[in-house]
Amino acid sequence: MRTVGVEEELLVVDATGIPVPKGPEALELAARAGEGEDVAQHDRAERGERETPETAHLMPELKAQQLELGTPVCTTLDDVRRELRHWRDRADAAASAVGARVAALATSPVAVEPVPTEGERYARLGETFGMTAWDVLTCGCHVHVSVDDDEEGVAVLNRIRVWLPLLTAMTANSPFWRGRDTAYASFRSQVWHRWPSAGPNGPFTDAADYHRLVEEVLATGTVLDTGMVYFDARISAKWPTVEVRTADVALRVEDAVTLAGVVRGLVETAARDARAGGEVPQMRPEVLRLAAWRAGRSGLSGELVHPLTGRPVPAADVLGDLLEHIRPALADAGDEQTVSDGVRQLLTRGTGADLQRRVHRETGDLAAVVRAAVAVTSGADADGASAGATG
Repeated sequence: MRTVGVEEELLVVDATGIPVPKGPEALELAARAGEGEDVAQHDRAERGERETPETAHLMPELKAQQLELGTPVCTTLDDVRRELRHWRDRADAAASAVGARVAALATSPVAVEPVPTEGERYARLGETFGMTAWDVLTCGCHVHVSVDDDEEGVAVLNRIRVWLPLLTAMTANSPFWRGRDTAYASFRSQVWHRWPSAGPNGPFTDAADYHRLVEEVLATGTVLDTGMVYFDARISAKWPTVEVRTADVALRVEDAVTLAGVVRGLVETAARDARAGGEVPQMRPEVLRLAAWRAGRSGLSGELVHPLTGRPVPAADVLGDLLEHIRPALADAGDEQTVSDGVRQLLTRGTGADLQRRVHRETGDLAAVVRAAVAVTSGADADGASAGATG
């Protein structure tokens, strides 16, 4: 059984829906309240270090209007669901202690001026990358799945790369950007690709080839460290995992669980195919960038570039092919029913982007969108309807 862990970034917002720079203060209060072993200390983030996949945590992010949570290593999707619910509650409690709440939104629907978190590394990011770093206030979701070693990890990366844009479409949760409808389902994915090291790769011949690319990226002097190797999927520098990084933070815990199950299914399917000597799917990085753009533009409401043909296909059909592709792995992990039901729900009720736009149509108020997101994030309101309608 491959283990799985999930990291989520959340917005810290006030009662009017505006993201407020209270993330570091919330973490300090949580630590003083006796949660020191669970709350990552500021100097760890300062050094660009991440918590291990084995350690549950809350920690700061690039902007002070954010918190990050991470689950411990999980074996079942029930574990993932329980841990995400627990750590979202812990993050919300930490924010509530400083007069705020958390919202699983991948961008801010309302106008906001991003405030960088204090610290040397965050300052260097601003100095080096200018507006790209100053302007960004986005929240993603990263899924770690265990692999035997770097060779298996590279074999997995080679085979899952063509499916990664679909994960952006499944989790699309950023239709608004600081007061405006962007016409995208995931505008976060557009903003994220401003970073010079972000995006898809071509296939690798082996683990040595992968590590040579990382060394060449660092040798350009463009990124600060290995933590800034923002590939769509990468091998962890410290832990035996593949990390998939293309998703928006999901508004609903259930959708994050579906994502985790899909990613684990993709990793296991890819590893089996590699052991059987299967061919690596061939799609140029330039075409993958187009596929990623289309996924961010329409989410699940339009056509997506099919991972195996490179041609536009209705999103529901691509999701159906994804499920067939990973079904044996899902079944062996006991995930088939959970993931199939989760995909069905996404196609029936829509993504977080769909919910945000629905609340906005009903209320005409972007602050109501944030209130609805707070309620869904906390688990108090599954669809956000009543929260969005109240002031």
